[in-house]
Amino acid sequence: MASKAVKNINYPIRENVNIGEVRISDDVVVMISALAATEVEGVAYLLGNIKKNTVSKAGNGKLSKAVKLKVHQGEVDVSVVINVKEGCDIPDTCRSVQEKILSAIETMTALKVSSVNVKVAGIALEKDKS
Repeated sequence: MASKAVKNINYPIRENVNIGEVRISDDVVVMISALAATEVEGVAYLLGNIKKNTVSKAGNGKLSKAVKLKVHQGEVDVSVVINVKEGCDIPDTCRSVQEKILSAIETMTALKVSSVNVKVAGIALEKDKS
């Protein structure tokens, strides 16, 4: 039996009975999170070798491996998997990723972020220059 594809989930962010409502797709929140994470100095790329200039080309399948969302009671939990650049301070880089994602989601969508969890999958070594 073939499995059913998971439908894209939309979250209401503004409702006005006189005009209508504004809904935002979870794919949009995933993309916002991925872009925010790749903008942090010290992040080499996301899981799946997703870099800042390839986030929009990565597609939902690849992005969903690097960024996961859970929405409950109108709040968003974000989990992101990154690779950090060699020599970077990992705790500082992760803290910056958390702050950047939280700020980006809350500013761009008006959704409330309850947590941003960062997993470091590896270190991106600089190529040997000798």
